[in-house]
Amino acid sequence: MSLLDRIATALPQGTAFVGAGTALLGVASYIHLAAAGHSLPVEGMASFSVLWTVVSSIGLGLFFPVEQEITRLVAARVVHGDGALPVLRRGAVLSASLLAVVLVPLAVFARPVADLFFHGDTGMVLALGGAFTALAVAYVTRGVLAGLGRFQAYGMQLGLDGALRIVLPAGLALSGVNSAFAFAAVLTVAPLLAVLATIGPVVKGARSGTAAHWRDLIEHLGLLVGSTLLAQVLVNIAVISTKLISTDDDALVAALLSALVLARVPLFVFGAFQVSLLAGLSSAAAEGDTRKYRRLLLKAASVTGGLGVAGGIGAVALGPALLPALFGAPDVLGPVDFAWLSLGTTLYMLAMVLGQALLTSGAARLQLVAWIVGTAALVAVTLSALPLRTRVEVAYTAGSFAVVAFMTLVVRARVGYRSLHS
Repeated sequence: MSLLDRIATALPQGTAFVGAGTALLGVASYIHLAAAGHSLPVEGMASFSVLWTVVSSIGLGLFFPVEQEITRLVAARVVHGDGALPVLRRGAVLSASLLAVVLVPLAVFARPVADLFFHGDTGMVLALGGAFTALAVAYVTRGVLAGLGRFQAYGMQLGLDGALRIVLPAGLALSGVNSAFAFAAVLTVAPLLAVLATIGPVVKGARSGTAAHWRDLIEHLGLLVGSTLLAQVLVNIAVISTKLISTDDDALVAALLSALVLARVPLFVFGAFQVSLLAGLSSAAAEGDTRKYRRLLLKAASVTGGLGVAGGIGAVALGPALLPALFGAPDVLGPVDFAWLSLGTTLYMLAMVLGQALLTSGAARLQLVAWIVGTAALVAVTLSALPLRTRVEVAYTAGSFAVVAFMTLVVRARVGYRSLHS
């Protein structure tokens, strides 16, 4: 059996469809950043970098947990022959409520937010709100599709989103557009159009069923939102902390975003099986199949570690040259910078795998504790006396390592020696 065959059999069913969409979306991220980097002045690219980072951290941190909970509940209903429509309705209301929590403060404090992060451009605040809205809609539909096992439609939504993120920024660049708002607006338009194109399988698959109780959906949501927000802060905070610590260093801010995206190439591949991994673990837990659960978790961790090592070697070797060539980023980072960022990414992916195990084995509270421990390590290094660049890079790695260490101990105790339902 070839290496590719072994990887394929190690991953949950449906990974190929999600993988194709994730790969296209990943490529689109690079093209989007490249088009913006070659079109925008340094100040505009710095503003765009901050917006991208906020969307990737706070936006994903708030709304991805909704997808995870919908996926978990729908997958369990499928096992028991129940319909998903009640979960879809509750999930949509929940996502809209979280969206309001974000949009109201943005509207009230639009001017101070613009002055602090976007050089006074309130249009970027509007683009930020639009991107949050798109995420709120997309993650609800993806949760239903993943829970139903409709990974082809799930992958199609990701792929369409990615295709639009290629075509639209490329069109802006070729047209000579140098507006940060225009490039930021793509983060709203692309996902919403992708949802519209794939809403059919969601509506068709979500048949009527027994009533969904709010308790089932939100019992662990606060813990999960806290965990996901802290996870996204850990993986994205380098750009924002650099902006806050050194407000005038736009070159380093812009370069760090591009470097983080390059170092996180394995994350795009990892995303191909993260969704189906959650569905697979949820199904195994619902069936009480501890052996299957452990086997799936171990295989996922092995593949994740391999992805991290392979991606890290490539990033260290090619990253410094690719930054200015592909993204038009300032040439201010070297191999050591990419080594720290790649190591942090590998550890972060392992933490995400272990976090899925904690979630599906009923340890959402301990998952949050793990991310609190990691954030504490991150803050400690960020506030140290190290040079700024080294500080934010080592903080990313130290925080990820702390999370992995804590989660490993908890997972061994819950899954290694005990029943899933104990």
